[in-house]
Amino acid sequence: MLVRRMGYFSPSLSIKNSPFFSLLTKNPFPFHHLRPIHFFKPIHTKSPQTHLFSMNQKTHFTTSAAFLQEPTNTKTLSNRSAKKARRDAPESVLRHQLDQCSKRGDLQEAIRLYEEAKINNITLNVHHYNVLLYLCSSGTGTEGCGIEKGFQIFKQMGVNGVAPNEATFTSAARLAVAKQDPEMAFDLVKKMKSFGVPPKLRSYGPALFGFCEKGMADKAYEVDVHMGESGVVAEEAELSALLKVSSFSKKADKVYEMMHRLRASVRQVGEETAGVIEDWFNSEFAAEAGLQDWDVRKVKEGVVKGGGGWHGQGWLGKGNWNVVRVEMDSSGVCRSCGEKLVCIDIDPKETENFANSLAKLACEREVKANFVQFQDWLQKHGPFDAVVDGANVGLITQRNFNFSQLRSVVNKLRQMSESKKLPLVILHKSRTTGGPAQHPNNKKLLESWKKAGALYATPHGSNDDWYWLYAAVSSKGLLLTNDEMRDHLFQLLGTSFFPRWKEKHQIRMTASRDDGLKLHMPPPYSIVIQESEQGCWHVPTLTGDDLEIPRQWVCATRTKALHSLFRRTGESNH
Repeated sequence: MLVRRMGYFSPSLSIKNSPFFSLLTKNPFPFHHLRPIHFFKPIHTKSPQTHLFSMNQKTHFTTSAAFLQEPTNTKTLSNRSAKKARRDAPESVLRHQLDQCSKRGDLQEAIRLYEEAKINNITLNVHHYNVLLYLCSSGTGTEGCGIEKGFQIFKQMGVNGVAPNEATFTSAARLAVAKQDPEMAFDLVKKMKSFGVPPKLRSYGPALFGFCEKGMADKAYEVDVHMGESGVVAEEAELSALLKVSSFSKKADKVYEMMHRLRASVRQVGEETAGVIEDWFNSEFAAEAGLQDWDVRKVKEGVVKGGGGWHGQGWLGKGNWNVVRVEMDSSGVCRSCGEKLVCIDIDPKETENFANSLAKLACEREVKANFVQFQDWLQKHGPFDAVVDGANVGLITQRNFNFSQLRSVVNKLRQMSESKKLPLVILHKSRTTGGPAQHPNNKKLLESWKKAGALYATPHGSNDDWYWLYAAVSSKGLLLTNDEMRDHLFQLLGTSFFPRWKEKHQIRMTASRDDGLKLHMPPPYSIVIQESEQGCWHVPTLTGDDLEIPRQWVCATRTKALHSLFRRTGESNH
């Protein structure tokens, strides 16, 4: 019996017949010229003395089984030789050399290697081509020369029948934009699906940013729609570009849409986006945009429906905007306009769903039995008003673990709790049995927490992050940790619910000689773009973190006289 694998080869083609030439000329991609070729693995026949290799039952090779039965040391030597042979193969050497060119940004040397490989008939694979296309599209060489050479290499890839992947299309799209042709870049992305290649966010970047830079707002919106249809979510850079081109094109409704998309997915903006937002509010067109008489009842209903912090009824009022950078006081009152920011509630069902997702992820990445055991323990001893990341607290000010510091924090949290219940302390098992834990006072402390059901020691080899996070979420309690929760583990949790939960539940801590340990409770307001019932806007920036440096906000309000007039007008209609 034969085991068959499918591959493809392409006969000699002219450039005009290549699939990639059709991409560049925006014609449908022709697959009909590709013919299947079959590769076979060697399979034992019924006779132990032979192996059979066959191609379409036309050619047969036999070899003695005795010849294949080599001594173990000979096999090891053969394996090493085979690895060395693969490493020294021309294709592998070329790959290594091109990778080095990519690290150095050396386009000229990469092109020299490519031309040399063609002369020596070295077979290039998709990785070789992608490195070359990346260098040509990244502008590391002479701009015009690199772009032209990139298109030549792209065409040659099609001539040689090398199947493209996402990186290929993305580099080709960048080449198109470098040639000032975002339309071609968009066409390339649209054709990815026909190749079975799902586009990524970076695949759309060349076309989207290209249209935005040219001020072609409607084409940029087309790209945005296509992204949504492909399940690709725009991030801050894309939304900022769309907001900017909408402002430039005087499309107030689209600016409003982008502001709310930033609110929903980004929440706090970087400096560049903050500048784009300020430019919009300072523009003459922004002063004219808005309803002079609005339905107050609908605005209030929108606020309730949205959960607070926004209404979604469009720009309210007319007249120039007063735009300033400002800080909030400790209660969330704007120091410029006096508007009080709101604390946006989290749906309890969302919290429950998040806890279940968290447990599922933990069971996939931890020893399942260990985490299930923890869930059972938590069911018996919880819920807790607060959970403490013990390792983070014990090591916050020094290299050696400080149980005295941990005890002080635990006592503070207990005093703050309405139930006066001890918080749950999560520590690795090694922290509870070795080192400072052996000191009599620390032993006594740990034993008292354990007896009270307020200490859980995570098993060896586990990641305690899963344990303290799940405990806090499932208990609907506070979490004391200075961990920024930005690494790979927390990226798995997504950007929709988790940032909102963290903002409302994370307690942070600072330590100094003068003030000692100081706990920083979650702010009584939500750090997210907010739109008030009167049409004011407050946009939090990433400048400052509310601990050492007060966070900077963009405050945009109409003049107070107009506000009062418009508000009275709206209310008098009802």
